[in-house]
Amino acid sequence: MPGMPRRISRDDVAHVAWLARLDVTDDELERFTEQLGAILEHAADVAALDTSGVPPTAHPLPLANVLRDDVPHESLDRDEVLAEAPTAEDGRSCSPHPGRGRVSAAATASSVRTGERRAREVVEEALALVESGDGALHAFNNVLIEEALAAADEVDRQVAAGVDPGPLAGVPVALKDNLCTRGVATTCSSRILDGWRPPYDATVVARLRDAGAVVVGKTNMDEFAMGSSTENSAFGPTRNPCDPSRVPGGSSGGSAAAVAAGFVPVALGSDTGGSIRQPAALCGVVGVKPTYGLVSRYGLVAFASSLDQIGPFAATVEDAALALEVIAGHDPCDSTSIAEPAPSLVAVLGDGVEGLRVGVVRELTDGCDADVRARLAEAVAGLESAGAKVEEVSVPAAAYGLSAYYLIAPAEASSNLARYDGVRYGLRVQGTDVAAMYGRTRAAGFGPEVKRRIMLGTYALSAGYYDAYYGQAQRVRTLIIRDFDAAYRDHDLLVSPTTPTTAFPIGAKADDPLAMYLSDVCTVPSNLAGQPAMTVPFGRGDDGLPVGVQVLAPARGEAVMFRAAAVLEAHAP
Repeated sequence: MPGMPRRISRDDVAHVAWLARLDVTDDELERFTEQLGAILEHAADVAALDTSGVPPTAHPLPLANVLRDDVPHESLDRDEVLAEAPTAEDGRSCSPHPGRGRVSAAATASSVRTGERRAREVVEEALALVESGDGALHAFNNVLIEEALAAADEVDRQVAAGVDPGPLAGVPVALKDNLCTRGVATTCSSRILDGWRPPYDATVVARLRDAGAVVVGKTNMDEFAMGSSTENSAFGPTRNPCDPSRVPGGSSGGSAAAVAAGFVPVALGSDTGGSIRQPAALCGVVGVKPTYGLVSRYGLVAFASSLDQIGPFAATVEDAALALEVIAGHDPCDSTSIAEPAPSLVAVLGDGVEGLRVGVVRELTDGCDADVRARLAEAVAGLESAGAKVEEVSVPAAAYGLSAYYLIAPAEASSNLARYDGVRYGLRVQGTDVAAMYGRTRAAGFGPEVKRRIMLGTYALSAGYYDAYYGQAQRVRTLIIRDFDAAYRDHDLLVSPTTPTTAFPIGAKADDPLAMYLSDVCTVPSNLAGQPAMTVPFGRGDDGLPVGVQVLAPARGEAVMFRAAAVLEAHAP
């Protein structure tokens, strides 16, 4: 068992900042020393855990890494970049009145495919809603008006020619701003990517377009997906459509808000420790984190590569199932992609839960607010009335999930974000030499939360601390996977609250990183295990704000997970 590390000092933080090529001020040094000390103190339970004989887990599922053949892609020339650049001054437009989508994605696609409605009409309505409503919410960083209308016209041309545009024909969708879009700015809500326009589409973006979906914009997010409130954006916070004084959750808060406000019926986000499920729960919509590797990460700007996964937000379980069917499936461009076709999900939504064994996870329920636990109890009653057999179950190592996550994720982030140095992407701040340019660029380009996590990860990976922090967290990850596997030997599904509370006020936790991190306590274990989980809105808390119930399943268990989600949706208050 690794020895207990000593408390981090001011000199340690200064050294870590130097290793991470970050120029920090004296005030930042004092603040980061206090904050990193508190975070590492919270993680001491992981460092103290006896993991003798437990092997570390770097990836949640076995990988068969295969090098793909190099395929040349034509890059963008200057004229093409300028032609496709946003014309609005700040790329945003924007809803005084929140509301769920009026028409589902499934119904919209059906009406467009049969010619009952024109895709252009559908997209114009969506753009008008964004124009009239997003100023109050800031769900979008960039609204793609001309591109969306052109794509809608193409869908209409296909219908007129007798060609089926696909299962999402004419459906307006929004993309989290860490998904690459060819020729369109992809910012990760960070100043360091200022001016960067990818020369290719992410695989999920290409699959949406091939299915007839119409991308209407890129949504706001916590910078580089690091946060639980969408307050850590270089472009300002997003507000919750259910109460604009509250956070929408994060890091995919813009996508959650876009669906909750009724701007689009479907949006994509990324989930590293709950960044789809947590904002979906706080905004009252459906959010899905698939099995690790089920959806290609090619074209997703990396945060923590062994944890990141792309998934859908939707107003209904059916729309979420339809969207996941479209984006899932093997991709040779992603070496961690599961070599299996996309699962059939819409077809099983009516199969019910008769006879299924469901466990209520004790470790993910204890500590949640009373009103959140009350909604979970009502959800359990709904599952039981539909024929499921429900009992409490323990997943002991899940109690260490948050501590392990906040060592593993920052460590991977510190490596992934090393590429942003002023040489290859976006922002550059000149210095007296290359080292000075690196430090100044990263100091100016990254916000406080990203700097904090880079330094935390660099410290956890540094000589003398690697085994006590990062190595130990990987062994705890192994324990979490083992305990989930044990629970699934006796249960088909697990359930828990999605978040310990309803949406909190904007600014309430902004200066307390540890309190913010605790927002993810119910969601991070599924990411560490690489297993699917989704949230379904189930009533409201005592403050009138949405509560989400989380459904968890074993790896590749999306079909049975969606069956339970459909039952919960039908029984929701």
